[in-house]
Amino acid sequence: MLNVRRYTPADEARWNAVVAQSRNGTFLHSRAYMDYHADRFTDASLVLEDGGEVVAVLAANRDGNTVCSHAGLTYGGLVALHSLRAERTLEAFERIGEHYRCEGISRFVYKPVPHVFHTLPAEEDLYALHRLGASLTRRDLSSVLAWGDSRAMNTMRRRAVAKARTAGVATRTGTDMAPFHAMLADVLLRHDATPTHSLAELDLLRSRFPGQIVLHEAYRGDELLAGVVIYDFGHTVHSQYLAASAAGRACGALSFLLAELVGGVYAQRPRFSFGISTEDEGKVLNAGLVAQKESFGARAVVHDRYEWVL
Repeated sequence: MLNVRRYTPADEARWNAVVAQSRNGTFLHSRAYMDYHADRFTDASLVLEDGGEVVAVLAANRDGNTVCSHAGLTYGGLVALHSLRAERTLEAFERIGEHYRCEGISRFVYKPVPHVFHTLPAEEDLYALHRLGASLTRRDLSSVLAWGDSRAMNTMRRRAVAKARTAGVATRTGTDMAPFHAMLADVLLRHDATPTHSLAELDLLRSRFPGQIVLHEAYRGDELLAGVVIYDFGHTVHSQYLAASAAGRACGALSFLLAELVGGVYAQRPRFSFGISTEDEGKVLNAGLVAQKESFGARAVVHDRYEWVL
């Protein structure tokens, strides 16, 4: 029988080892990443053991009688080793339900890892949720470009790239996050939004994951025109943040930078994720934003959310 128990700080090394060896975990699931904002959440994470061996972990937080996996992450989900197969995953969710019910939890919000971030197929959790009566409550649309897609950039995007090249735009890896973060904040302010991460948080996370969180920038001379913060998961590369100044938009700097990343720096990666283009809990599609991503050849992948009444 699987044993389900609360995560404790003493489990950190074994937790991170499971994430590193799992079929569906990314560095977002590591404690070094998720604990940067631990003070904002009441942790309700679980460790699942089989014969004393940790075979899966569940990043989660509690808010009243609700548990979410995880409110501070884009996605959470059960992160499992290859040894946790379909029947055992069904048992795992039954044990998880029992554990949370004993703690007074009546509602479980579950955000599975989208399949494009898996290293191997790992959707046993979705079947288990179906078997246990969970409901799909939210669906966001993301855009992903597959490696080797010959139908990549459309004509309009190619023209923007050529315009930037003619204007003397060049790319480089950024070392100082502050100028880009200020640009990003200015762009989001026009949409009554702010960056999810503060400058201090981004600097902290980049220091913890120096080869995996990377800033790429487009310049003309000494002028910063555009930037993209990449989360490099190895098999899939994700653009966590992207922004361009007014001058950058006028000369196609962001298009040029993304083309350099997709066609050069990360050309051999199986997938390049551009992120979601939906608002209002997935009910509204930002047509202009998704069209921009589709112009590079990216097409839709969904990010789902489930509710399991315990």
